[in-house]
Amino acid sequence: MTTNFNFSDNIILEDDLVLLRPLQESDVDNLIEISINEPETWKYSLVGADGKENLINYIKAAIKAREEKREFPFIVFDKKAQKYAGSTRFYDIQLEYKTVQLGFTWYGSAFRGTGLNKHCKYLLLQFAFETLGMERVEFRADNNNERSIAAMKSIGCKVEGVLRSHMPTSNREVRRDSIVLSILKDEWFDEVKENLKRKL
Repeated sequence: MTTNFNFSDNIILEDDLVLLRPLQESDVDNLIEISINEPETWKYSLVGADGKENLINYIKAAIKAREEKREFPFIVFDKKAQKYAGSTRFYDIQLEYKTVQLGFTWYGSAFRGTGLNKHCKYLLLQFAFETLGMERVEFRADNNNERSIAAMKSIGCKVEGVLRSHMPTSNREVRRDSIVLSILKDEWFDEVKENLKRKL
């Protein structure tokens, strides 16, 4: 198994419910409705995409990070609703160490609690462990973000600890504690994959 990951590949991950494809600049049009109408989506995010200008900058920065081979951002399409639901990405991609972080995940309110996230995570984890040969997939969140932490635990992530006063929050005055969770390759093949598949 190799970790020959080509950042210029048009990686498409899909099942019967969801399709993930590389984020592109024209996706401003596909995500603008959530961006304008649901600014609370980015309450715990370091980089918001609320409002058109922020969304444009968010997408540009994500594409630049892909060009610099640091991140690989996706847009998420809900096949059942026939609508774009949000975005997610691989980041801190360390091919040499076979580790990657999975995050920058957000969905419009209509797509939360629908099972969409589990489908996305299944496809992304399968790609990370089975195509890229990763040994570890890491997740981080604001330690106050209960919904996000519950979602990560429900897909099989194990809590590793909390990084205290780890990063600034969007208002810059307050620093956040970041919770760190992960799934290891053996855990994916031994239990997480099957458990997650049963929940789809």
